[in-house]
Amino acid sequence: MKKTINVLAALTLPEGGEKRIREVSDQIKLTVAPVKKPGDIPPGTWKDVDVLYTWHILPEPGQAPNLKWVQFNSAGVDSRLTHPIFEQQALRVTTMSGIITGQIAEYVLMAILAFGQKLPNLLRNQQAHHWPESNEKLRDFMPIELRQSTVGIVGYGSIGRQVARLLRPFGATILAAKKDVIHPEDDGYTKEGMGDPHGEFFHRLYPIEALHSLLKESDFVVMALPLTDETHHILNEQAFEVTKDTAYVINVGRGGLIDEQALIQALITQQIAGAALDVFETEPLEKESPLWDMENVIISPHVSGISPHLPEETLDLFIENLNRYLADLPLYNLVDIDEGY
Repeated sequence: MKKTINVLAALTLPEGGEKRIREVSDQIKLTVAPVKKPGDIPPGTWKDVDVLYTWHILPEPGQAPNLKWVQFNSAGVDSRLTHPIFEQQALRVTTMSGIITGQIAEYVLMAILAFGQKLPNLLRNQQAHHWPESNEKLRDFMPIELRQSTVGIVGYGSIGRQVARLLRPFGATILAAKKDVIHPEDDGYTKEGMGDPHGEFFHRLYPIEALHSLLKESDFVVMALPLTDETHHILNEQAFEVTKDTAYVINVGRGGLIDEQALIQALITQQIAGAALDVFETEPLEKESPLWDMENVIISPHVSGISPHLPEETLDLFIENLNRYLADLPLYNLVDIDEGY
């Protein structure tokens, strides 16, 4: 007799989602509970759960003794891994890495093109109803052409790889930095036709320890690292000192990757040319932050990863992993709890 696998989806599933999960196997007993806090789930439900599909709802240690695998419905889980259950139970943890790559990479491309084609200057002139003289055009609108530019991608995971894919047709020189340079290929979840699964789209690959070498050469610096103790404030005062004063920084990773005060100072002193920031050390960004009023800064409220296709595509990955779980195959996007990603 096949063992029943109790799956708890502690979130709202897209239309038809329950049917799709149940169709994976007759072993699955699915409970859907889109609750706001863990205490809203009955103790009897927690007791039987084998697999948890969740944004942030987690049981306390001892509440779910049969729990074996947690699938988070997000790519970044650094803030959730501090939950005590991960200290007291040996659990497999997986993420949605590889799902939100397309829209984030397009955000990065938008920011690169906006700075390269002087969009902030154009918008300021439009708002002022100002048609510039010829000398102003040469001064304020000389483009930074991608075919003559170097883009440094700091963090060559699923997002960084999709950025590289989008940049290839523009002819940019692509530099990438990742922790493990011995294995340039991607063994995580990759949708067909996306990313750089074989590690072929960069011109040079750097270890993270050689970050400053990458910064010295980059016209655009894309931050796409996970946040760990090692990557916290990896862009700091010393890093900005070696970055080109004509370079632009784009952060779609985590706010804590950048020392925000050092960034503000680098922008004020023109150590760098500008920044596009979708993530911040404190969110929402404080109203009194000087970043709001800087002409060379693009601010967005942590929206680079939203998409109308996200619910269906994240469910696709969960079902793929659920099939692999039932077949006792390695799961996609397995997290190293000690490393934090």
